[in-house]
Amino acid sequence: MSDISPDFNNDTLPAGRITHLNFPALIFGILLIVIITGGNVLVCLSVFLEKALKTTTNYFIVSLAFADLLLAVLVLPLFVYAEGGVWSLNMLVCDSLMTMDVMLCTASIFNLCAISVDRFIAVSIPLNYNRKHVDHRQIVLLSATWLLAMAVASPVIFGINNVPDRDPSECKLEDNNYVIYSSVCSFFVPCPIMVLLYFGVFRGLRHWEVTRKVKLRSSIEACRRLQHAAVATALPPLTGTIPGPLPMPLPRIIERDLAQSRLDDTGDFMQQEIPYPRQYRENSVPTVTYSQVHRKKRAKINCRERKAMKVLPVVVAQVLEVYAGSL
Repeated sequence: MSDISPDFNNDTLPAGRITHLNFPALIFGILLIVIITGGNVLVCLSVFLEKALKTTTNYFIVSLAFADLLLAVLVLPLFVYAEGGVWSLNMLVCDSLMTMDVMLCTASIFNLCAISVDRFIAVSIPLNYNRKHVDHRQIVLLSATWLLAMAVASPVIFGINNVPDRDPSECKLEDNNYVIYSSVCSFFVPCPIMVLLYFGVFRGLRHWEVTRKVKLRSSIEACRRLQHAAVATALPPLTGTIPGPLPMPLPRIIERDLAQSRLDDTGDFMQQEIPYPRQYRENSVPTVTYSQVHRKKRAKINCRERKAMKVLPVVVAQVLEVYAGSL
C-alpha cells in the first residue's frame, strides 16, 4: 500500500505543482475577474434598463463591455488555473482557450475602433447621424466588428496550433507566423486607424468651435446694432428730416424698456403711448433752439443710452437660447 500511494500522487498531481503556485497572483487574478465581471455587467444593465442611455454610441459601449465580460468569464479563469505554468487539461480545451482569447481581445479592440468610426461620422456628417435609434450603418459596423474578430481567431480552432513536437504541458500559440498575423490584425492596424479618426474628430470639433464663436460674435454685433438703432429711434432728430419709410418694429423687450425711459423723461406729456416719435410718423422738420433746454436734452440722451444698454444682455441671452436650440 505504501508503494502505490507515491505513484498515485505523482500521477494525479504534477511535480512541483503545489510548490510553484503563486498565491498573490492567484488572489489578484480572482479579484480581477470579479471586478471586470461586475463592472461590465453594470454597464450592460444600465444601458438596457435606463431609457435615456439607449443611444447609438452606448450600444457600441455595450458591445465592448460584452466582449470584456466574456473574456473575464471564459478566458481569465482558465489562465488563473494554469498560472503555475503547467497545463493539465487536454489540447482541445487549450485550442478553444486560445481561440476565445484572440477573438475576444480582437473584438474589444475592434469595438474601440468602431466607436472612433461612429464618433467621426457623428462629427463629420451630423445631419445624417441618428443619435437615438440604431440604423443600418451601426448594425453593419457592429456585425463587422465581431465577424472580423472571429476571422482573425478562427485559424487556431481549425488546427494551426497543432505543430510537431508540441508540449502538452503548455498552452500557448505555437505558430510564430500566426502570432505575427494576429498581432498585426489586432493591434497594429486598428491603432493608426483610431489615431487618424480621433484626429479628424478633433479637427472637426475645433472647426465647429471656431464657427460657433464667429456666429456668436456676429449675433452679438447684430444685437449691438439693433440696440443702437433702438436708441436712435427712441430719440427725436436734432436737425433735418427723416426720409424714407418708418423704421421696422423693435423687439418687445427693447420697446418696453425704451417706452419706460420715455415715460420717465417726458413727465406729463404721456409720450410713452406712442411707440415711435411723432416726427417719424409725420416726417416733419422739428425746430431746435440751442439753449438750456438743449443741454437738458443732451443729459437725458446720456441717461437713455445707459438705460438702453441694460437691454443688451437680455437680447444676447435670447439669441444664445435660440442658437442653442437650433443645434
